[in-house]
Amino acid sequence: MRSIANPGRRRVVAALAGGLAVGLGALTPLAAQTTAWPNKPIRLLLGFAPGGGSDIVARLIAKPLGERLGQNVVVDNKPGAGGNIAAEMAARGVPDGYTLVLLPSGHASNAAMKKSLPFHPVNDFAWVSTITTYPLALSVMPGSPIKSFPDLLQRAKADPGGISYSSVGVGSALHLVGEWIASEAGVTLNHIPFKGGTAPLTELLAGRVDVMIDTMTLTASLLKDQRVRVLAVTAPKGGSKLPGVPAVADYLPGMVFESWLGIAAPPGTPPAIIERINRELRAVLEQPDVRERLIGFGGSPQASTPAEFRARVEHDIDSLRKVAQQRKIEAE
Repeated sequence: MRSIANPGRRRVVAALAGGLAVGLGALTPLAAQTTAWPNKPIRLLLGFAPGGGSDIVARLIAKPLGERLGQNVVVDNKPGAGGNIAAEMAARGVPDGYTLVLLPSGHASNAAMKKSLPFHPVNDFAWVSTITTYPLALSVMPGSPIKSFPDLLQRAKADPGGISYSSVGVGSALHLVGEWIASEAGVTLNHIPFKGGTAPLTELLAGRVDVMIDTMTLTASLLKDQRVRVLAVTAPKGGSKLPGVPAVADYLPGMVFESWLGIAAPPGTPPAIIERINRELRAVLEQPDVRERLIGFGGSPQASTPAEFRARVEHDIDSLRKVAQQRKIEAE
């Protein structure tokens, strides 16, 4: 005997099948997009002009990363507002894996010193990985009477405000690190801000500024040419890699600051894409030629997990904000 199907049951089964089809249909574009990614060039935003340290690192990483991903990674310079133009473009970008941004540690000092930003400095980014870390260096001209870091502190204590140091601007990481050192040592230093460029070095060599605080990226080349003498670096205790040069933390244990460069993406970028970029970037940083170049810039090639990168950014923002508050440096 032929069985007669229950009409109600047929409707239920049809509805379930339809719902499943719709659900699979909704998932298919994202799944297909992630699986096929990348199928076109990837843009790497950079908030600074061509030729600078971060631009050199961006281009150093972009080529081999593109080779591993099978698509070109194109550096797109968007200078201005201390890097915030590029950061905002990334924060507002389409989360499809085709927009990345190279952020410097100045991202954290901007967040610490700005009353408001057009984006949240942590939550509006999908963090991928750090690329390199490097301490800041305190340098003097070769003939300076300041012979060592302890000598610097002794002179600052004996003459409050009599020792000057340069930075690339009020509220910059270099400025805040100088105030941090002064706070930890219980001394007063005279901050001389510049707008970047060669002015800090020119004024140092002319004897109009006593100490220059800058990144190892710049200082490494100056040291090689014997244009400056480094008193100390802001590495962890015992962590200085320069022969005969101590870490600030060897004398002031609470004072550690490492600059960084790293890659982030728009918020909501699929985790599978973030993981893929992280994996390929790690492989790039293991390439001998890339490692050698980054070390030559005074840095330490250092990949991280997305969570570690996010935690580093949060920690730096908090630390620099506390320094600004303690030293009564007003946010802009």
